[in-house]
Amino acid sequence: MLTMAWTYLLLAGIFEIGWPVGLKMAQAPGKTVIGVIFAGTCMIISGFLLFLAQRHIPMGTAYAVWTGIGAAGTFILGIFLYGDPVGAMRIFAVLLIISGVILLKLAH
Repeated sequence: MLTMAWTYLLLAGIFEIGWPVGLKMAQAPGKTVIGVIFAGTCMIISGFLLFLAQRHIPMGTAYAVWTGIGAAGTFILGIFLYGDPVGAMRIFAVLLIISGVILLKLAH
């Protein structure tokens, strides 16, 4: 049961990445509607999966892991898809986020 909750949480975090990507996509000419639909769909799926995960994972842990996956994933996709800036301090900061997510999982 707990393994399934963590699976839901991982998937929720992945879909959490989708909504900022969708909003960024919506800024491109001719992509507004599809980007907003993509973002909205990702929000709904992500929120529902977070709801399922919180049945067995403490709220604070679930939320921190969810946002951590979303933040780190969005950071990485921003670099590869949109040319967001890369620097040693930014990479170190996202590694701290990832480390925190891993530690929360191990501490559970």
